[in-house]
Amino acid sequence: MITYKKKIGIIGAGNMGEAFVGALVHSNMSAPEHIFIHDISSTRVSALQETYGIIPAHDNQQVFSESDIVILAVKPQQLPDIVSSLGRSTDLSALQQRKLIISIAAGIRIRKLEEILYTPLPESARRNLPIIRVMPNTPALVLAGMSALSGNRYADGTDLALTRTILSSMGEVIEVKEDVMDAVTALSGSGPAYVFYFVEAVIEAGIALGFDPETAMLLTTKTFEGALRLLKERRESPADLRRKVTSPGGTTEAALKVLMNNDVKQTIVHAVFAAAERSKELSR
Repeated sequence: MITYKKKIGIIGAGNMGEAFVGALVHSNMSAPEHIFIHDISSTRVSALQETYGIIPAHDNQQVFSESDIVILAVKPQQLPDIVSSLGRSTDLSALQQRKLIISIAAGIRIRKLEEILYTPLPESARRNLPIIRVMPNTPALVLAGMSALSGNRYADGTDLALTRTILSSMGEVIEVKEDVMDAVTALSGSGPAYVFYFVEAVIEAGIALGFDPETAMLLTTKTFEGALRLLKERRESPADLRRKVTSPGGTTEAALKVLMNNDVKQTIVHAVFAAAERSKELSR
C-alpha cells in the first residue's frame, strides 16, 4: 500500500539520489510513477528508471514544477547555481500550493538557500516554500543510514514529520539545531569513510600475514559487524568493552600499545575536526 500520494522530485542521481529512490520505492512510501528525477548524467537517470520504474525529467525545472517535495541531492558546489536557476525560471511569487524543499548538500546552510529563493518573494509565498536541511550518509544505500534534519522557520510539524518518515525508510533519523550540522557532517556524514579506511588497513594486514584477499575480507568485516552489534546490544561503553577483551600481556594489548604509542585516537579526533572545519568553509 502506497503511503504518500505526493509527487517527489529528486535533482541528482548519484549515490544519495539513488538511496532516496530505492528507499521510497521498496518501502512503498511512494509509487515509482510519482517520483521524478533529473541529473546531468542521462545514463544514471536511465539506469534508475530501468531499476525502479521512476519518471525521468527533461530538466531540473520539470522536477521542481511537477513535485510537491523537491530533494536537492547534488554536490554543495553545484547547489547555489541550481537553486538560482530554479528561482529565475519559476514565478515563485505566484506559488499557491505548498512545496517542501529538502537539501542534503553538505555545508550549505539554510540561510544561503533562503537568500537565493526568498529574497524577491512576499511572505505568503515564503510560507509555501519551507526548507529542511538534511545530512544523510551512504549506508542509506542499504537502508542502514544515519540522518539528521533541521528545518527553517516555515517548516511546520507536518513538514518535519514527513521528512523524518522519508529518511526513516533509509535508516535512523534525529532532529538537531542547524548550528550543529557541521559536527553531524563530520561524525556521521563523513564517518563511513573512516570505517572503510580502518577496515582497509586491517584487510591489508591480513593479506600481508598470508591470507588470500577474500578470507582477509571475511575475517575483518565479520569482526567489525560483530563488534558493532555487541556494542549496540550490550549498551556498554566502547572503552569498557575494549578493556574486557584486552588481557594483560596478551595479543590485543600488544596491538593497542602500537595504536596508543602512535597517538591514533588523537589523529582520528583531528580528522573529524578537519571534516567539521571543511563543512564550515563550504558554508561561507
